[in-house]
Amino acid sequence: QVRLVESGGGLVQAGGSLRLSCAASGRTFSSYGMGWFRQAPGKEREFVATISWSGGRTYYADSVKGRFTISRDNVKNTVYLQMNSLKPEDTAVYYCAADKVFRRVVVPTQPGEYDTWGQGTQVTVSS
Repeated sequence: QVRLVESGGGLVQAGGSLRLSCAASGRTFSSYGMGWFRQAPGKEREFVATISWSGGRTYYADSVKGRFTISRDNVKNTVYLQMNSLKPEDTAVYYCAADKVFRRVVVPTQPGEYDTWGQGTQVTVSS
């Protein structure tokens, strides 16, 4: 069974940057796509970015495209989310998740397609 642990959240001013990390253990990390999602108070969990098992394909929500970058290091079993030009509306708890399908070519954006989630890390952007 895979375990995911996020880190790197915090408080930052608008326009600033943060880098989130998600360390995986317990399953062959390199064979599964990964996703980042976020959930703001009173809102549903929403897709942020995905990366394929090889790292060759990435996909972003329109709201973060051009500002966020997802990457992975399959040696360190870690996926990252570099967040630049942060806005107050980026404030949320950020979760990483592992795709439930082995080596899926197109990593899904729906939360229901992920079977393992981290505990989340809070990101707060002040105006």
